[in-house]
Amino acid sequence: MAWFNLFSGPTAERLEEKGDALGAGGFWGEAKLEYEHARRKLEAVAPPDRAGLARIAGKIAGARDALAREHHRNAAQLAASGHFEEALDLVALALELAGDASLKAALGEQLRTIEASRAAENRPVLPNPEDLWGPEEDDGPVQAPDEQFRALCGTLPDPVRRAYLGYGSDFKTGYLALNNGDFETAERYLVRALDAQDAPDSYIPLELATARLHLNRPDQARQLLEALLDHHPDALPAYQLLCEIHWEQGRFDRADALLAAIPSELAASRAVFILKGETLVQAGYLDAAKTFYRDFLATYGWDESMAGALARTHEALGETDHALRMYQEIMGHCSGCQSRIDPLVKEKVADLSFAAGNRDTAILELYLSLAQDFPEKASAYYARVSRIYHTLGNETEARRFLALAERMAPGND
Repeated sequence: MAWFNLFSGPTAERLEEKGDALGAGGFWGEAKLEYEHARRKLEAVAPPDRAGLARIAGKIAGARDALAREHHRNAAQLAASGHFEEALDLVALALELAGDASLKAALGEQLRTIEASRAAENRPVLPNPEDLWGPEEDDGPVQAPDEQFRALCGTLPDPVRRAYLGYGSDFKTGYLALNNGDFETAERYLVRALDAQDAPDSYIPLELATARLHLNRPDQARQLLEALLDHHPDALPAYQLLCEIHWEQGRFDRADALLAAIPSELAASRAVFILKGETLVQAGYLDAAKTFYRDFLATYGWDESMAGALARTHEALGETDHALRMYQEIMGHCSGCQSRIDPLVKEKVADLSFAAGNRDTAILELYLSLAQDFPEKASAYYARVSRIYHTLGNETEARRFLALAERMAPGND
């Protein structure tokens, strides 16, 4: 599937699909950028695609929450090791991202716990992040650029984090611009930072390549990434970006060769399996991709990202019954381990069930829950709730939710 059109730029649909693939791989920061880019594309079209904008808004919210949860977990680990300042920076960044009320409450409690631990100058092992949910909401502090930069760097492997913190002000400006979606500014400052470093083993080409991909300059990005891998063959994000370039240009054999040449210590990593599966999907070998994902789950056990990829492959093959069962299995695993169910998975279960003619109360409850997860899409959800109530013979509730859907429809504010 083409993600980087060389002439007119990627379409909103392709950017959305790229965000979906990145989210499936756990790359939530990158997914958020793609969804935001897709939103800008849709906003530039007249008349506006309200359904598309609502869908993208929901995905942005989901990516922001997923990224905030990742920061939540990393902050707990940092604090448990006594790195209180870095942990506090990461929690503050998570609070800016989070939209889910229970997640914001957990982050607020985590912030207070870490601050208390820092004040006591000890190194406690913090509770599991999943145990910190509570009713109180906390919007958190507003971060200064230095704090945001330090927090972003705190999520990186130690060698990369140390390098990034030492690259100077131009790199910091460019890196923050990249993470905020200002790709022109990012490129300008990252070029300056790279020229100032003049070091063949710098990691700066990775971020500059990312900016140039967003600016639809894949060949320039490819050259940067290939040179980077000469010095850092363990840089997994570089393999991901190179695969995207090869997919766009239809050079699937090159993507295969790239992944086959990955150092042995990385070849069995989850990230590489994700790229191998996605290469099959991008090349159109959907049956082979289905077999690949099934074999992975049978060999290595449950993995939500790979299960989600298998579900989407079933959808692409038109095997909606299999896709629905896979999404239901994902929901079941989340419920079984007491973790929060991804609202996007709930939406898939609800929509596929509704399309299959299911009008029971379980689907009704899913749509009511989704209206809380994605308030901007509540009108569409309530319309389906109304239809379900009508099927169940409850005309009073059917009329009430239909009126609510109409009142909340875009343009009726």
